[in-house]
Amino acid sequence: MSNDQHSTSAASADAPPEAGPGADPADGAAAVGLAPDAGTGAASGVVPQTGAAPSGPASPGPASPGPASPGTEAAGDLPADPVATDAPWYRRAFADLSPLRENADYRRVWSGQAISSIGQQMTAVAVSVQVYDLTGSAFATGLVGIFSLVPLVVFGLYGGAIADTVDRRRLGLIGSGGLAVVSAVLAAQALAGLGLVAVLYAAVAVQAGFFALSSPARSAMIPRLVPSHQLPAANALNTVSMNLGLTIGPMLGGVLIGAYGAQAAYLVDTVAFTGTLYAMWRLPAMRPLGERKGRASVLDGLRFLREQPNLRTSFLADLAAMVFGMPRALFPAIAITFYGGDAGTVGLLVSAPAVGALTGALFSGWVGRVHRQGVAVLAAVAAWGLAIAAFGVLHNLWLGLLLLAVAGCADTVSMIFRNTMMQVAAPDEMRGRLQGIFIVVVAGGPRLGDFESGTVAALTNPTTSVISGGLACVAAVLLLAARRPAFLAYDARHPTP
Repeated sequence: MSNDQHSTSAASADAPPEAGPGADPADGAAAVGLAPDAGTGAASGVVPQTGAAPSGPASPGPASPGPASPGTEAAGDLPADPVATDAPWYRRAFADLSPLRENADYRRVWSGQAISSIGQQMTAVAVSVQVYDLTGSAFATGLVGIFSLVPLVVFGLYGGAIADTVDRRRLGLIGSGGLAVVSAVLAAQALAGLGLVAVLYAAVAVQAGFFALSSPARSAMIPRLVPSHQLPAANALNTVSMNLGLTIGPMLGGVLIGAYGAQAAYLVDTVAFTGTLYAMWRLPAMRPLGERKGRASVLDGLRFLREQPNLRTSFLADLAAMVFGMPRALFPAIAITFYGGDAGTVGLLVSAPAVGALTGALFSGWVGRVHRQGVAVLAAVAAWGLAIAAFGVLHNLWLGLLLLAVAGCADTVSMIFRNTMMQVAAPDEMRGRLQGIFIVVVAGGPRLGDFESGTVAALTNPTTSVISGGLACVAAVLLLAARRPAFLAYDARHPTP
């Protein structure tokens, strides 16, 4: 894909203004139960929004004078933390909603993604149910994961490279539009009663490809939508929307499928994408900032990560948690051997980390006041490992569910700070490729974890596998801390990759 040639004026036009493009003051606020706060604009450097909403995408136009755009703050030190320390403790404990209150573009993107995430999880349940109904085979149902994994890995890497070359808004529109079309095709085949498993496998693969192509672009947009000091809060809110989808989506999907069939879930998912499409349509153009020489290369992204010790350490810490401390493949065996349970027990074990993750995100108001983010990442990953090891020791169901929830909460904390470090410390022209690598780690790490935990359990027993995995995760954290002391010294006020 060829490079677009930029002049200085074009580059400044691509950087979005502090406020959304001509948004209504209350645009989107009703969807999240928020009232616009005109009094916060000046304090945060965000221009209060006035004027009528345009009927199409806003023209980028020349950058208006005033505070630097969010996309440029990452180049230097972070601004002073504006969080009010005299607020009541209960307000400071809950998730910081200022990114939603003060940034109309981010508010629309967040709302659209929250709704579409629920729809996508409904579709995931419907595909699995439909494949099993057609084949009666657990193996055939498991192949759904394989057909989605390969496109996620391949297109995740190249989607990141593309996101560092083209207008990210346009790439997000293409990806979301493609996902909506796939959901419509799934609805059509269910309504027509085709009964072809091959169609379902193909749809899942195409769906994963569209997601992997557009996801790096959507993630790389966030630092351009909110000021740098709001990035931890924005990442926490993104975690809320993701876990809402993981918890509410399967439940609603099961109800709809039971009442009206798989086609109902597919149709709801198709309609749900209108929110994301509208949010992307309203964004200004978002070409990567900085000087670009030739085509963005996946290898350049890997080389950049290799040469940046702090970002590389954050990736290694995440891998340690997923490979050594992710015993999800053992949950069916654990449900029987630990608790004498059944499929319902497996469902509780699977859902407990997601509940903990959602709880951690909802009570994330404190994350914006943490500056030693490297310490926070390693502490959170160590907490994950210790919770998993304790889960292997204590064979009480309710204590086990509590420990899995604690692990999920720790994972949320780690994710918030890792994403913030990647968005702030990395230059804008590399963010897409780093997000692509992140997708590969997230997609491949748990699969390696399944292999590790299953192999150790086969050689010993499930208890040994879980305990040793959790302790290995803690040992990896201690090794990273010893080998990378600069990571422990990482300060969000002076970010270095």
